Amino acid sequence: MQLTLWTYEGPPHVGAMRIATAMRGLHYVLHAPQGDTYADLLFTMIERRGQRPPVSYTTFQARDLGGDTAQRFQDTLRDAHERFRPQAILVGASCTAELLQDDPGGLARALDLPVPVIPLELPSYQRKENWGASETFYQLVRTLARAPAAPRTHGRPLCNLLGATALGFRHRDDLREVRGLLQALGIGVHVVAPWEATPDDIARLPEADFNVVLYPEVAQQAAAWLQRRFGQPFTHTVPIGTAATRRFVDEVAALAGVPVPPGLVSPRATWYAQSVDSTYLSGKRVFVFGDATHAIAAARVAAHEIGLTVVGLGTYSREFAREVRAEATALGLEALITDDYLAVEEQIAALQPDLVLGTQMERHIAKRLGLPCAVISAPVHVQDFPARHAPQMGVEGANVLFDTWVQPLMMGLEEHLLGMFRGDFEFHEDAPASHLGRSHAALPDRAPLPVDDIPIPAPPSAVAAAAGAALDRAAGDGSPAWTPDAELELRKIPFFVRAKARRNTERYASERALTQITVETLYDAKAHFAR
Repeated sequence: MQLTLWTYEGPPHVGAMRIATAMRGLHYVLHAPQGDTYADLLFTMIERRGQRPPVSYTTFQARDLGGDTAQRFQDTLRDAHERFRPQAILVGASCTAELLQDDPGGLARALDLPVPVIPLELPSYQRKENWGASETFYQLVRTLARAPAAPRTHGRPLCNLLGATALGFRHRDDLREVRGLLQALGIGVHVVAPWEATPDDIARLPEADFNVVLYPEVAQQAAAWLQRRFGQPFTHTVPIGTAATRRFVDEVAALAGVPVPPGLVSPRATWYAQSVDSTYLSGKRVFVFGDATHAIAAARVAAHEIGLTVVGLGTYSREFAREVRAEATALGLEALITDDYLAVEEQIAALQPDLVLGTQMERHIAKRLGLPCAVISAPVHVQDFPARHAPQMGVEGANVLFDTWVQPLMMGLEEHLLGMFRGDFEFHEDAPASHLGRSHAALPDRAPLPVDDIPIPAPPSAVAAAAGAALDRAAGDGSPAWTPDAELELRKIPFFVRAKARRNTERYASERALTQITVETLYDAKAHFAR
């Protein structure tokens, strides 16, 4: 184990909780000490759920270790069955309780409860959250799924939607978008699981004609078993991005034996690609990191649909490292496979991309480095569970991706224009927001500045004086210093890339043992890094 401040995934029992919380009529009895009940907050606070997860904890304390913790587990299980009357029960142990080796599965069988009890063997010190979710869903399907009484011989094609869980990144909205695509094709949705499914629904999964795997990290293992056991094919295309959505539509239409209506996939962002403004995005460098499904999809959309240059690609999903490495190789990159956020931060700092696409942790890293960022994958925080409809999949998902990714890049250009007019009476530093109207001309506790006192950019003489002082300081620490003319030239660069230009130039000078940075050095560095 590694002691860390942040982690991309929780232990596998959190993955099991995501499955249990997504479903109805299912209860999870978790053998865990008092401190391991923190996971409830993930759902009630971050996902803004109105009810706590359907989980009962044994919540043993240190003083209980000298007694019979096995009996405590059985009492908790019996009480949970009598109180909640679930259709099925999951039993397992948290990472701490695993050390006690109390065998929750064997203890549950000894009670002989009148409902299915599915024991979970989740090795907390070898596996993590997404694997735990996948294993839990697989065990549920393997235990509960039943062969249909008779094969379907008529009616419209039916499919199951597999993989959406609680605490998933935009899973609720993705389901709505994919349902719309299937409805337009004339394909019915038989069961959605685990999202809002019951154990009885899981039993009916084999009645559908095929399965749609939306999130391979969660559903691919179960879908593969359904294919082996019942001959149900499943999809391999995740509909994130315009091109992937078109491939997905073709794939499900082929499985269902239905035609594809013309113009079904027509995102609104197409008009921008035909405008002159879109050239601003060409060649912008982007770093991508997240779970395998979203990272691969984001890299493809960035490179092939928006025209960005992918300079880094990685994932924390070690179970899908092979797929991410293959995608990185196709882009001429070496994939970063790690669950250490410090390694991710080191690569972002070295690459200095124009845009970071990642998780909540990459958002913090990019903010610290002064880089634009958009969140594309779990783990996420409360702001990434919006009340509005904001899918990642399908046609509307392609529109959301465009808006989410382009906005951080375009804001830099907008802020540069504001910087150009900094001396204007409407745009000085103490001016209020222009959209608030003249009644808000004065900020609280601060009088409006007279026009003559409005701050203006520093004159060349001030820049020269500051540069002279920098030369004196540099003489002491041996780092290259900027000459006054070079400082003046640097200030002509838009502010949102000025810091990057300064860092690159100083790096260029240091590598060549230059003691001063002149205008010529600045342009030599620009030519060097432009290659």
